[in-house]
Amino acid sequence: MSILSTSLGLTRYRVVEDIPDSLWREVPKRLADNAFRDIDDCVDERSFGWCNLDNMLDMQWADSPPEKGHYMCFSLRLDTRRIPPAVFKKHCMIALANELSQAKAEGKSFISKDRRREIKDQVMLRLRARSLPVPAVFDAVWNTQSGRVVLATTNAKARALFEDHFNLSFGLELEALTPFALATDMLGEAAVARLETLEPTSFI
Repeated sequence: MSILSTSLGLTRYRVVEDIPDSLWREVPKRLADNAFRDIDDCVDERSFGWCNLDNMLDMQWADSPPEKGHYMCFSLRLDTRRIPPAVFKKHCMIALANELSQAKAEGKSFISKDRRREIKDQVMLRLRARSLPVPAVFDAVWNTQSGRVVLATTNAKARALFEDHFNLSFGLELEALTPFALATDMLGEAAVARLETLEPTSFI
């Protein structure tokens, strides 16, 4: 989902640790070192990594730099091959039927469990080779003055992937700014005990 969309869901984060000033100079290189790798020419199920916010095909930031004013802007690209279960089941049935026919011709009456598993793996690889990966892009904006990060999605799986890859790339842990976290941030650690005892109010 583009950060420039008319309407979108956002997840806000704060960086848990102190950010060293030297890190900002390293961000472009760290993005490139952990950039997206294409899987169009292989049979991998998925691939993910950073790409240019202005162009998801640019993994070297040739079109534009990630620095935009006092923000670092980049995207997390995730390409996934999805084989529908019904398609996989159909081709497994065909492959197993052919294997059983060949086994009977050789005087055998069954297919071993290991061979069945091997056939299913082979079918999955063949189907992946014929399937194009579907791309998804999640834009991120990192404020270098406040250290806050905004991610253009609220999807739980995408958020978890972003948080893990951010930590791997920059060595920093992110904390989602939930209402509880925001209240703690505003009121201080002394208010945590009171906040934890609050009960939700019913307005119906």
